[in-house]
Amino acid sequence: MTINFKGTTVNFTDQGQGSAVVLLHGFLENSMIWDAVIASLVDRYRVVSIDLLGHGKSGCIGYVHTMEQMAEAVKAVIQWLKLRRVFFIGHSMGGYVALAFAEAYPDEVKGLVLANSTARADSPERKANRDRAIEMVKKDHKSFVRMGISNLFRPKNRKLFAEEIKTLKKEALKTPLQGIIAALEGMKIREDREILLHFTPFAKMMILGKKDPVLKYDEIIDQLQNTSVKLVEFPDGHMSFIENKAAFIEEINIFLKNT
Repeated sequence: MTINFKGTTVNFTDQGQGSAVVLLHGFLENSMIWDAVIASLVDRYRVVSIDLLGHGKSGCIGYVHTMEQMAEAVKAVIQWLKLRRVFFIGHSMGGYVALAFAEAYPDEVKGLVLANSTARADSPERKANRDRAIEMVKKDHKSFVRMGISNLFRPKNRKLFAEEIKTLKKEALKTPLQGIIAALEGMKIREDREILLHFTPFAKMMILGKKDPVLKYDEIIDQLQNTSVKLVEFPDGHMSFIENKAAFIEEINIFLKNT
């Protein structure tokens, strides 16, 4: 299904009945990454999976897609579906978008799962890396995509999940150049939302890969100090929904059931 949003389209799926669970994918991904999760939830929940701006079948609205703009697109879908108080599960960039939504509309969030994500803004070093990535994308976005997807996995898992990586690359290569750059620019300038881990009333869970090549383990642990956020740790990389699929799905189901 699609809706109009600021002159472009936002694509999403809507399946099942019950409490609403909204799934938000990460950078260079699209809603198909959630197929196994949707299959595990759809008998008990209403599951909505959204293609974020510039990804999947959703269009672009500018040179920069801020996390706030992406959250507004998510809000437009939720309003169109007439949903009230939803669970969010956001992978990586999807977590940043979920946090932006939660800051703007805290009363509409029933629970939040940040999967391989962080509530902190980019460090100066990370911002510089984003700038380098943007330059690389402009020169050869296909090589950037192919390399980028493989590097999200723990090195020893790259052969083990070769087929999954192949599929992810195929889907990621459908992401338009503008969508890639707009997301990188938006992530680079996103606000720090660590305070939301401390002072929001809804249930929260953080899923963390101990060998995540993108996020620093100690930094994630640090931001969870003195919060009520449930922490789930897996031994592998940035793609917990693939590298630790069965346990990931089990933890999602436990969180939803107990919230």
